[in-house]
Amino acid sequence: MLVATGAKWAAISLCLPVPNPSSPNTTAITTPNPRTKLTRRSILLSSSLSIAITTISPSSPASPEPPDTTVTDRVFMDFSLCPTYLRPDRTVSDDLSTLCTESVPLGRVILGLYGRLVPLTVANFKSMCSNSSSSYKGTLVHKVFPSQFFLAGHQGDKPGEVRRPSGLSRNTETVDSKAFLLTHSRPGLLSLCLSENDDDDSIKLDPDYRNVEFLITTGPGPCPQLDSKNIVFGAVLEGLDVVTTIASIPTYKPSERIRQFNDLAEFLGDERAQNARTIWNRPLKTVYISDCGEVKVAKPSLSPPSLP
Repeated sequence: MLVATGAKWAAISLCLPVPNPSSPNTTAITTPNPRTKLTRRSILLSSSLSIAITTISPSSPASPEPPDTTVTDRVFMDFSLCPTYLRPDRTVSDDLSTLCTESVPLGRVILGLYGRLVPLTVANFKSMCSNSSSSYKGTLVHKVFPSQFFLAGHQGDKPGEVRRPSGLSRNTETVDSKAFLLTHSRPGLLSLCLSENDDDDSIKLDPDYRNVEFLITTGPGPCPQLDSKNIVFGAVLEGLDVVTTIASIPTYKPSERIRQFNDLAEFLGDERAQNARTIWNRPLKTVYISDCGEVKVAKPSLSPPSLP
């Protein structure tokens, strides 16, 4: 005998047979109602399921912040041609101030530096533009790669080479991945040479060696081969036409036969192969930095939209 009242009876009646009064020997089975009834339990279950699905669904990753290309400092560089650099009576003790008495000015380039992005690289570069003992002033643009970039700041003891700098900070940004975020995407970008650095090995092995060689992209297109290998730390603000003029100067290009002999000599371990390559892409006209220095800025300015 079953005794149930209220809600309990309703629940039991769904699963137990109900006796038919007209037929005492026959048991009738109730059929389920085709209409779905919403109960408090079903609403709670559906709400919990939707919340769980929303929680475990992967959220879209946050986009990384763009590199801070605020121009914190500015420097200038005056470029000139030196038609008398290769005169036959020059000596090792000569420098460009005595060799280039009849220089031809090409113009001034104003460079904006990203001091918030790479402060150590910017500080060393500023020091090299204003230091009296070791400076970029009076040094050569020693290589020009047409439609790509030109190099300057090569260290050495010959006339037109940078004297070994002292007092510069050790640049730990060269091993920091954040320093390589900017790409060489357009003309007029200033970059610290790492993969393209061609300082002599004897100089690089010095414990006090500081890399100060730099490049400026000349365009017209990007230089993706430099990305993630060299540190972009500034851009040309004024004087891009001067950069274009330097890029148009003819350079020494070895013939294909000479290149093949050089590759063979390098394969055989001949050190003369590397020495021979030092004159490749050297401009046929002597271009040098006749003056440089810092331009005082009252407050930092944000980079224009055209800058990276």
